Amino acid sequence: PRQDAPAGGRGGYFPTGIGWYRKTFRLPSGARAREVSLEFDGIYMNGDVWINGHHLGRRPYGYSSVAYDITAHLVPGVNVVAVRVDNSAQPNSRWYTGSGIYRHTWLTLVDRLHVAHWGTFVTTPRVDSAGADVVVRTKVENHGAATRQGVLRAVVLDGAGREVGRIETPFSLPTGQTTELEQRLLVATPQLWSVETPNLYALRTEVLDGQRAADAVTTPFGIRSIAFDKDRGFLLNGQRVKMNGVNLHHDAGAVGAAVPERVWERRLLALKAMGVNAIRTAHNPPAPEFLDLCDRLGFLVMAEAFDEWTFGKVPEGYHKYFAEWSERDVTDFVRRDRNHPSIVLWSAGNEIGEQDTPDGVPVLRRLLDIFHREDPT
Repeated sequence: PRQDAPAGGRGGYFPTGIGWYRKTFRLPSGARAREVSLEFDGIYMNGDVWINGHHLGRRPYGYSSVAYDITAHLVPGVNVVAVRVDNSAQPNSRWYTGSGIYRHTWLTLVDRLHVAHWGTFVTTPRVDSAGADVVVRTKVENHGAATRQGVLRAVVLDGAGREVGRIETPFSLPTGQTTELEQRLLVATPQLWSVETPNLYALRTEVLDGQRAADAVTTPFGIRSIAFDKDRGFLLNGQRVKMNGVNLHHDAGAVGAAVPERVWERRLLALKAMGVNAIRTAHNPPAPEFLDLCDRLGFLVMAEAFDEWTFGKVPEGYHKYFAEWSERDVTDFVRRDRNHPSIVLWSAGNEIGEQDTPDGVPVLRRLLDIFHREDPT
């Protein structure tokens, strides 16, 4: 740390600036016939990504997850990924952000006929102790050279891995097209997800091309109902639950912004022991594994998107990117995380300057329309 660091005290007096990453890898045998994507759970901030010298794109917001299709730019033998991170414009936050690739990075290989990225959406519109309706919407993409006649198979597994529901839906999908299929399953005598008993199920989604399994995706989810009542407050599975909550930023104090999962688990267990049952992700999308832990440990989550809209709290903050990027950032935020049973509230912003200005309502309305479009529940 340096006293003259541009981020100042809010940034922990740590240096920021521009950083570069470079990684080489060899494709597995047979990978050339598949589709390959490169996904970053978080790069703080202004992450530019190249594969073999081809620029894939830039994402300004340091808390957004982003995936790039790199199939067309791969070569036999050694491939080179380069990432440029620019966190030099300071201060751009009211807290310590970290710098660089601080969350996990994934290389994913799929068949040309596959479930789209973040392409499953699981809801439980009717829930009681006797039975639950599970509604699944799945986007399937065909990037192959010909029309595919396939079957989408959805299998629900309980916490012990036992099959408790199955449905198969045929489809025909021309090349270059995407389709969204809706499937409805009934799960008898479900084990409900709650704060005290955070029971989880898994949706196993399989795309069959004839008899061949082209793709398979597993989506954890919980069977639960939520409601907000003007007289009774928040209802989970029809029962009133008082939210005893805290805010958690994305960092782990002295450990920094690249947080090992065991650190989160230890913190969440300590909070649970002192009576906390709700968490607000102050003030941005968290790491995916953080929400996985909230699902497993039984926390109610308010998932928050932004600390700024068009009004700046700090000179180089998100307000500089809001007009161009906010729809994409909210859309990806909700699509990535909407299957988590722990999430019971979406937050469009924190202590926003627009809340007492005449033009604040239309700014919020635009964001709410995106949230409700992507998650009608």
